[in-house]
Amino acid sequence: MTDAQPDAQPETMQAIEITEPGGPEVLQLCERPVPVPKPNEVLIRVAAAGVNRPEVLQRQGLYPPPPGASDLPGLECAGRIAAVGADVRGWKPGDLVCALLTGGGYAQYAAADAGSCLPVPSNLSMEDAAGLPETVFTVWANVFDDASLRAGETLLVHGGTSGIGVTAIGLGKAFGASVLVTCGTEEKCAAAKTLGADAAFLYDEDRWEDDVAQLGGADVVLDMAGGDFVQRNLSCLNFGGRHVSIAMLRGAEARINIFTIMRNRLRLTGSTMKSRPFPEKARLAADIRRQVWPKLESGDFKPVLDEIFPLAEAAEAHKRMESGGHVGKIILRVP
Repeated sequence: MTDAQPDAQPETMQAIEITEPGGPEVLQLCERPVPVPKPNEVLIRVAAAGVNRPEVLQRQGLYPPPPGASDLPGLECAGRIAAVGADVRGWKPGDLVCALLTGGGYAQYAAADAGSCLPVPSNLSMEDAAGLPETVFTVWANVFDDASLRAGETLLVHGGTSGIGVTAIGLGKAFGASVLVTCGTEEKCAAAKTLGADAAFLYDEDRWEDDVAQLGGADVVLDMAGGDFVQRNLSCLNFGGRHVSIAMLRGAEARINIFTIMRNRLRLTGSTMKSRPFPEKARLAADIRRQVWPKLESGDFKPVLDEIFPLAEAAEAHKRMESGGHVGKIILRVP
């Protein structure tokens, strides 16, 4: 397949760049050259992009993009393929896709590895689809692929109303697991239960580890907290339990009781998504398309959106995320 395209693309595009490390105000609208797709990439005319916690860290200068990636923020988007690289098979100009990116989603055009793309389900809007890749890839890779959550088991998720949290609730329930969550407020606990969580606890007030143990314990913990939560997680894991770390909002260091791990044959693991090699992401995408996409198409698993902002208001979107008041995904609509 050649890199032919249905219409001539503009040479420049609107995008949001990080002018310097700092607060939301450093996100500024700019004009950039339209990316040229590499042989294994597709060029997407972006309709919407998801907003994620790693992009906040990137804006603050704490999480730089991997070598060779765009310096523009944005780890996921949805839109129409405008052009394809010479080695791309299975995608063509005009296809509607959502894509996991290493950067560049806050823009009118983004280049994506072809293996990291998925078709937009026919029953979803572009905004719905734009909020899927980062959280679905993360939850599927960590909870189902690495930790092997099975039907009938119990999943414990911290940050139950975050983008990751609502995705973990939705997927856990869709695949037959019980899901327990922690949240920051009573309102968020109620929202999590409305979304399907079997129980929700206040992470700063409740002895949630005792409550989880009384409910039968957890088989898998998806932990975004780190720090002091790690030992508390281990204390309520069942025999053979799996602990997966994907962030460390409460600190990168944890004091743990090694005998707890030995006695209960626990397994501790963790990962980041952005740095995973493209062939691994392509394998995950194939699994997700085969197992998760039918759940989306049937309505057994549904995206949860919080608020949609215009691209030019990316700073306001970041303020919304940092306020901690959101339930589900924050989205940028791209003109």
